[in-house]
Amino acid sequence: MSRSSPQQRSPWAWVPSVSFSQAVPYVAVMLLSTVMYKNLGVSNDDLAFYTSWLYLPWVLKPLWSPVVDLFGTKRHWTVLMQLVSSAALAAVAFTLHLPQFFALSLAVLWLMAFASATHDIASDGYYMLGLPSQHQQAAFVGVRSAFYKLAMIAGQGGLVYLAGELIKSSNDPATAWSVVFGITAAIFLALCVYHQLVLPRPQGDHSTAKTGALWADFVETFRSFFRKQGIGSIIGFLLLYRLGEAQLLKMAAPFLLDPRAQGGLGLTTSEFGLVYGTIGVVALVLGGIAGGIVISRFGLKQAIWPMLFIMHVPDLVFVYLATAMPTSIEVIAGCLAVEQFGYGFGFAAFMLYMIMVADGEHKTAHYAICTGFMALGMMLPGMISGKLQHLLGYQNFFIWACISTLPAFFMTALVDIKPGFGKKQG
Repeated sequence: MSRSSPQQRSPWAWVPSVSFSQAVPYVAVMLLSTVMYKNLGVSNDDLAFYTSWLYLPWVLKPLWSPVVDLFGTKRHWTVLMQLVSSAALAAVAFTLHLPQFFALSLAVLWLMAFASATHDIASDGYYMLGLPSQHQQAAFVGVRSAFYKLAMIAGQGGLVYLAGELIKSSNDPATAWSVVFGITAAIFLALCVYHQLVLPRPQGDHSTAKTGALWADFVETFRSFFRKQGIGSIIGFLLLYRLGEAQLLKMAAPFLLDPRAQGGLGLTTSEFGLVYGTIGVVALVLGGIAGGIVISRFGLKQAIWPMLFIMHVPDLVFVYLATAMPTSIEVIAGCLAVEQFGYGFGFAAFMLYMIMVADGEHKTAHYAICTGFMALGMMLPGMISGKLQHLLGYQNFFIWACISTLPAFFMTALVDIKPGFGKKQG
């Protein structure tokens, strides 16, 4: 089969669907599992601690990211990991009626997380090959974020809503979630087949292995990353940009689902799927698109401070919700929409910053290292969030989460951003 350049097929034919498929296993591992375990009676402490450990494959993926660079094509790795993830999604569905469902489902989710992390390495590299110019990358960063979040709507919104309705009709959470994971597996398999057929084959998508120099290439990949100018500030920024959000995210679902007697808002699973997984994520998508437009217009250096404030200040709505305890579903949905819009808006800046840091030789592996530090910044705070919430209660916990956003402002003041990076030229 002859190779065709990425320009021979519009990026709109594959950027949205690859972004969507990049999110599906992540949504299942980090979001669907949280609500599922809550429905199945797992405590907040165990839920937060063990699901946070599922971040570990994303933390460690830089250790095997050079393998994706050195062997095979990014296209091949992308499609293969989609196939593995679809099988893992199906396997989760079979574990939920077994006596040791918690341990067994976590083991399968670990496999899925590993496949998803590898898929991220390959697809992120594929984006940079298929969208070679900085302007294209900036123009599509909002699209990537938007369709990534659309997968969250389909998962945390539509599939969680479906699970809630199945629980109502059957009064059997295990069966309901088995159906949900089975449907997700079928959707992901369809995406895998589609991408095998339509993904273009960029000229630069090839193995970079050199005979007799594999270990040297592997070491040089990491050495060149840690030799980047200002590496200490870069790592600090990657770890701390979402410190508050990392804690808030793990406790958002338990807070919305827990009964009011325990300090939660007492939403049903279906209501949660509607207000947080649908309305909230639509706002997240719109925020991501708006963030990409702003960066393309003004450049990352000029836009990052307003985007930082717009991302973190709305976290205060959780303090309001935990204090006022509104009963109106419209008020709750409106508050969540404000917070999620801000998060999506600010996260677009974070994504483009990682692209800027990774730019150059070994860009696929360097981007994977960036996202590994990003995942570590989510994993460690998330692990203790359940314990902190138990000790502080929801109201004080959310106050603490807002205070935890302050290091992001400090690190933003320290990092160096290339003038004009991401700005549309001409």
